[in-house]
Amino acid sequence: MKDIFKPQDKKTHSFSVKKSDFATFEAGTVHKVCSTFSLGREMEWSSRLFVEEMLEPHEVGIGTFLNIDHHSPALLGEEIELIATYDGIKKNEVVCSIEVKVGERVIATGTTGQKILLREKINQIFASLER
Repeated sequence: MKDIFKPQDKKTHSFSVKKSDFATFEAGTVHKVCSTFSLGREMEWSSRLFVEEMLEPHEVGIGTFLNIDHHSPALLGEEIELIATYDGIKKNEVVCSIEVKVGERVIATGTTGQKILLREKINQIFASLER
């Protein structure tokens, strides 16, 4: 693992809210706003931007936790900006704080964790579960 970031370094990522981001379940659409689970996917990706640069060719990252506090809705077509702040490494786990905004309005905050493991190790873990 390349230890190339320092605490408070930032990565940003943005996306526009689409219908596929709505809170929709088998029973139908609950709300025509960006769902918490869509925010989770994008929050994890924003922290993954750090991990992608830290990986050695023989390593892989895997999510370990995601905490989301959803504060405000984001409507269809609104541009959402995610700001991931690198909190540091705990052993082999990259931890980030995430702020999610539409303009100046904070719509969510949270934290993510992703472990960096040897590719061989994660393949062994997955293989052991397939038996």
